[in-house]
Amino acid sequence: MSDDHTHIQEFFGARAADWDSKFPDDGPAYASAVADLGLRTGDRVLDAGCGTGRALPPLRAAVGPSGVVVGVDLTPEMLQAAVRAGRDRDGRLVLADVTALPLRSESLDAVFGAGLIAHLPHPAENLRELARVVQPGGTLALFHPIGRAALAARQGRQITPEDLRAEANLGPLLAGSGWRMTSYVDEDTRFLALAVRER
Repeated sequence: MSDDHTHIQEFFGARAADWDSKFPDDGPAYASAVADLGLRTGDRVLDAGCGTGRALPPLRAAVGPSGVVVGVDLTPEMLQAAVRAGRDRDGRLVLADVTALPLRSESLDAVFGAGLIAHLPHPAENLRELARVVQPGGTLALFHPIGRAALAARQGRQITPEDLRAEANLGPLLAGSGWRMTSYVDEDTRFLALAVRER
């Protein structure tokens, strides 16, 4: 396992137990972002870096009982917290790395990634791996329940022009990884970039 992975596991492992109680009001933002993904009954969707599984209930509601919902995360403590919250009822939880998914190529209709992009060790390559598992025309949502400026302020830092989530950076990054960005929202109350898997 690389240093990146160990660092990510340690960071989230230490925070897993009280993660949900720290951000209790994010539920509606997750539900709204999932709605914008445009899922249909029976769709197959991946929650990449699912953490405590906050997106799994709205994802399950969107695809219905005939759909497939898979939550993948690198941190065992996060998945344990998801089980404690009962979210394993809404999707299959898999301990795995989103940079090397144990999924067949073109097996999914959509990917949801909350707070994911900042934690990808090699963003272009890692977004290409997400593209691999989605069929052409499928969709990707990169979401955060708080916008870039509000998040930077919360963390006591400035946004830099190199920020991967800046529209001018994210569009070309996605385009080089098999995706075409179709919409971009960066407001105080949410960040949401949607993209379509190119044919």
